[in-house]
Amino acid sequence: MDIELSPQDAAFRDEVRTFLRDHLPAEVKAGGAATPSVFVEPEIGQVWNAVLHEKGWLGYQWPAAHGGTGWTPLQRYLFEKECALAGAPNLTVLGLKLLAPVIYNFGTEQQKNHYLPRILSGEDYWCQGFSEPGSGSDLASLKTRAVREGDHYVVNGSKIWTTHAHHATGMFTLVRTNTEVKKQAGISFLLIDLESPGVSVRPILTSAGDHEVNQVFLEDVIVPVENLVGEEGQGWTIAKFLLENERGGSCHAPKLSYDLDQIEEAATQESDGRGGKLSDQIDWKRRVALTRLSVNALEMIEMKIVSEVAKGRAPGPQTSLTKLLASNLRQEIDLLAVDLYGPAGLQLETARPLYGDNAPSPVHSKGAQVASARYLNSRAWTIFGGTNEVQSTIIAKSVLGL
Repeated sequence: MDIELSPQDAAFRDEVRTFLRDHLPAEVKAGGAATPSVFVEPEIGQVWNAVLHEKGWLGYQWPAAHGGTGWTPLQRYLFEKECALAGAPNLTVLGLKLLAPVIYNFGTEQQKNHYLPRILSGEDYWCQGFSEPGSGSDLASLKTRAVREGDHYVVNGSKIWTTHAHHATGMFTLVRTNTEVKKQAGISFLLIDLESPGVSVRPILTSAGDHEVNQVFLEDVIVPVENLVGEEGQGWTIAKFLLENERGGSCHAPKLSYDLDQIEEAATQESDGRGGKLSDQIDWKRRVALTRLSVNALEMIEMKIVSEVAKGRAPGPQTSLTKLLASNLRQEIDLLAVDLYGPAGLQLETARPLYGDNAPSPVHSKGAQVASARYLNSRAWTIFGGTNEVQSTIIAKSVLGL
């Protein structure tokens, strides 16, 4: 979708395009394309992060005062859009987009000076410890307990579906510090070093065969008081701030559009089983067109949010709308890919990674090789970051006033 840009913004977009053309490593792009899970492995993602860090663009969502670019909301959106359309892998979202804004909005000067440079350099790699067994959509019911003893907390409990905990050096975590108040008021936001004694990480393999998530166990883990972000009992407020960034802090539509482009191009080479090409079949064309219209509509909503943020307003509950729509479209596009390749799209290679010299040979094509795994992994889109039901409730109450 094209929008009319000012000369300055058009020049910025062109600068980003040129940079991506000249500096996006081919092996990084290929690795991202062959990754069926939501998050790329650090060996791909951190390479791309380092390229952007050298350019000074890695903290593109951050204020300049904290080591970021200080770009406008529209520039940030254009950057993400051009990266998506160039086939660049997703950035390491947990530290860059979720924790960093929490640190520079709620953290102490010491926390800002220590953690923000280490996130940019890749020295620290973070995971998110929110969900627990029995506390997912009802996050306020979490039971992981942090008891203060002098200058430290003693933490006991467990976190589940913890993405990339097996790679992470630290986990930003919601813990219960007070059991005598309303459940939301007793939650605090704590940074935990995963090298601490008492921390153990147990892998969880997805139905697609990917190791992306884990369960983290915390047994008498000692955490210094200076690792508390904000005040005790402020964790719920911080979590809502963070989740707004997770749900609406990125532009989903361009990536969805790029993946749909790849499917449309591949359909020109796939047989329809009747002597023609799938791309010529009216039912297929109608299905792709309807999906394209929905993606375009999502982009207009995202641009509306960008406009609101540019005016100094918070993203607000509209981020739930983009999360809901993007999750459903992600699943629809991944289903299109499975249907595109027919029986070849049903292969489910469990070896990983699917990129590099040691990758298993695909049946039919690389696109067919990742189709089923992506379809299975994308089932999680309507669960993580708040389920579709949770997003619908937020929209009903906060947007529609029901």
